Amino acid sequence: MEGVRIHGLNTLPWSTAAHSLRRRALFAQAHDPSTPDISDEALLARLDEWLPMLVENKRRLGDIDPGALGGVLDALLGWEGRRSVDRLAPHAFETPAGSGHGIDYEAEAGPTVTARVQEFFGLSEHPTVANGNVRLVLSLTSPAGRPIQTTKDLPGFWAGSWAAVAKEMRGRYPKHPWPDDPARAVPTLRTKRAQVRQDRAGEG
Repeated sequence: MEGVRIHGLNTLPWSTAAHSLRRRALFAQAHDPSTPDISDEALLARLDEWLPMLVENKRRLGDIDPGALGGVLDALLGWEGRRSVDRLAPHAFETPAGSGHGIDYEAEAGPTVTARVQEFFGLSEHPTVANGNVRLVLSLTSPAGRPIQTTKDLPGFWAGSWAAVAKEMRGRYPKHPWPDDPARAVPTLRTKRAQVRQDRAGEG
């Protein structure tokens, strides 16, 4: 117990999922103060409540079950608190193409989603979190995963520099669609030929 107080919560074996939940909860609390506080300060202040049961019969802090630590966070948040976190700071964003991409709440520019630009075709409004109060930072990539644009204004990108980007990308990735009006195009993860085959199969 004293070791955690002195050296901090990073001495505990938090899982990746637990780290993600804590980041999301901090973001959610910033936009809704009623969301339970699971910051470092709050967890240390309540250390006597939750740590003793985890360290019982353990020789080292590293022997604590990471899953049990995640359970502690769920218990401290409670059902309503977890709903608030999921509503204000969802774990992932589902693109119009139907694929889910994790949201990075630690990104310097703000909550960020990285995905291929073709997945956002057909989207005419910029996606948000925090009940529509915070625009996601979209890191749009080529089919090879290389960054081609970062934006907090997708409609502005479609109407502005997209034409120049699409012209360049058609030369580099001719098998993939680069429509003139992406806001009205069909989102896809497929090449043009694969998309045509899928469409024909659907018609059949």
